[in-house]
Amino acid sequence: MGNDDKLAKSDAAGAPAKRADVDAFLDKLSRAPVQARGDGRGRLMFGMDATASRQPSWDSAARLQGEMFQVTRDLGGLDVQLAFFRGFGEFKVSKWTGDTHDLTRLMTGVGCLAGETQIGKLLKHAVNETRKRRINALVYVGDSFEEDVDALGRTAGELGLLGVPVFMFHEGEDPIARFGFQQIAKLSGGAYCSFDAASADTLKELLAAVAVYAAGGRRALENHAQAKGGETLRIAHQIRRA
Repeated sequence: MGNDDKLAKSDAAGAPAKRADVDAFLDKLSRAPVQARGDGRGRLMFGMDATASRQPSWDSAARLQGEMFQVTRDLGGLDVQLAFFRGFGEFKVSKWTGDTHDLTRLMTGVGCLAGETQIGKLLKHAVNETRKRRINALVYVGDSFEEDVDALGRTAGELGLLGVPVFMFHEGEDPIARFGFQQIAKLSGGAYCSFDAASADTLKELLAAVAVYAAGGRRALENHAQAKGGETLRIAHQIRRA
């Protein structure tokens, strides 16, 4: 993977993360459709790869992912369902909840177990859920891709037709995972972004931006950006230009 494709800290002390991947992500986020909310609440599905390869960074990643929902507390409009896979065909989902403390507890309570990826199962679950009641976005965090990319591409395309963008966050540098993740993001109308341990702060802001966007749309994101600044402010600028 080239340097421009990694969301990593620059060599200069205190400098921001590499811009190419971040800018591409922001552009995609700005173009993602915001679906109408019949009851005023956004819905976001959060999928996690909990296989053994993610164990070294799992605790910090789980905590970081849990914190992304804290920024939506004052919006009063985001319900989240957690989904993860691990082990021999194990795939679990939580109830839909808007309690940020409950979400953080659930996120940090998941442990890793050796097994193959089951991204296809996650995508199909998202299709089934949004047919019951609209999902505004699907976020996925993982590091591997061990499935048929064409089969997953079909399901990702179906999510795109249903108006559910998939935001794929790629931990590490596996080129096979990168290709598969990018295909899913493109076909669903979502976005891809890679990250590593050095880019935790930027990742946190991007995850939070997706959560705010799903909860309240562009206006909520712009208001949040004015208070937060940083990468979130750049996201709002991208959206105003879209």
